Amino acid sequence: MGILSGGPAPEGALPGKTHMEITGLRKRWLLSSLSPIFVVALLVAGTFCVGMANYYYNMMLDGLRTRATHASNYFTSNTMSSYGEFYRNAYTFAAEFSERDLMELQFIGSTGEIIVSSYGLTAGMEPRTQDIYDVFQNKDISPFRGVDPNTGEHIMSVSVPLLLDDQVVGAMRYVTSMAAVQREILITVGMAAGLLLVVTGMVYVSNMVFINNVVEPVAEVTETAKRIAGGSYGTQMENPYRDEIGQLIDAINNMSSQISKSEKIKSEFISSVSHELRTPLTAINGWGETLLEDTDPQQLKRGVGIILKESRRLTNMVEELLDFSKMEDGRFTLRIEQVDLQAEFEDTIYTYMELFKQEDIALHYESCDELFAPIPADAERLKQVFCNVLDNAAKHGGGGRRIDAAVTGDESRIVIMVRDYGPGIPEAELPFVKQKFYKGSSKARGSGIGLAVCDEIIRLHEGTFEIDNAEGGGCVVTITLPAA
Repeated sequence: MGILSGGPAPEGALPGKTHMEITGLRKRWLLSSLSPIFVVALLVAGTFCVGMANYYYNMMLDGLRTRATHASNYFTSNTMSSYGEFYRNAYTFAAEFSERDLMELQFIGSTGEIIVSSYGLTAGMEPRTQDIYDVFQNKDISPFRGVDPNTGEHIMSVSVPLLLDDQVVGAMRYVTSMAAVQREILITVGMAAGLLLVVTGMVYVSNMVFINNVVEPVAEVTETAKRIAGGSYGTQMENPYRDEIGQLIDAINNMSSQISKSEKIKSEFISSVSHELRTPLTAINGWGETLLEDTDPQQLKRGVGIILKESRRLTNMVEELLDFSKMEDGRFTLRIEQVDLQAEFEDTIYTYMELFKQEDIALHYESCDELFAPIPADAERLKQVFCNVLDNAAKHGGGGRRIDAAVTGDESRIVIMVRDYGPGIPEAELPFVKQKFYKGSSKARGSGIGLAVCDEIIRLHEGTFEIDNAEGGGCVVTITLPAA
């Protein structure tokens, strides 16, 4: 994206501030998007790790419990015919234990000491774990998982009571180290953490790519907006986007164009109004000085007539400016009363007929046979509209030497039409003729706000004010107002 036109950035523009804003936007986006994803992923990974740890522990415990149960049943049914035989056969059972590489087989005496061990090194020691106490008290199989008080090693054990004549004469205990299981659990946790980091990294990268695609054009839009605010009206940006960013850029470009156009129109308006005000003032001053030195009655009459005409034109321009000022700040109001619209328009028509005769312009009026009931309206404002429309018809279409006016309508509306036979309005200018300050290619005198005021007056009366070119040449103004 780049800047196509417009002046340099204003002195007040601070690139560092824009960077901070972009960083803040990126940070807020990442926090709002990554935080919930990371928390959910962390919960899933934590739940998975806890579940896998419980799975390993339970599988290990079930294996020990199954071995201990089967072995104790076999040992009791085959070698427990007497108490003394228990000690003798325990040595044989431990010596023939085939899984000594995976776990340790212990035989616990009634005093809680290890009397026989498949490892042989722990004989005579007391395990002092809870499963030993439980098995002698409850006469039932008892598991244990924790730290061996003698070695400090993490172990898992299962103890099974050995009964003789319904008395516990000892216990068979399977013991295994948890180092291998814990290593597997650590590997699982590491894999889960790695997967969590990969997922978070992928989400982070995708979010960074997305937010950068948003932040960078927003940064350029911000810089362009600063240029426009600094006075570089008309600045335009390239728009390769077809999404919301593209719509924003289009809006900024359109705003810049409209501001540039408004500034140009305002400058032209100030220049035009200054010229329009200076012209009658110059005529009034010039004729005033002339009449002071010239006593010719004919010249005096002519000079006074010109002064009055220019004074009226000056008064009309000032009134238009005052009306426009009221429109801009919302003070433009109506004094509503019951008005005979047709009669008001005809009064204006007959007044202008005499004025147009002096300019060799024929004003034809077509009256409506139907009488319309009075409507609630502001008679003075409507008369202002009628006068402005007729003045414009003479000013811009007077070359046709003819103006037509008519009143028509029905039960729901009253339509007033004024048409001239001049050159008309260029098609490209038609959409803008009612805009304030707009004068288009016309060289006729005027402030450029008369039609804007007329349009506002009719709008306040809930009517429509339309300007278009007529068939056969000339311009036609159509005013539609609701009937009573």
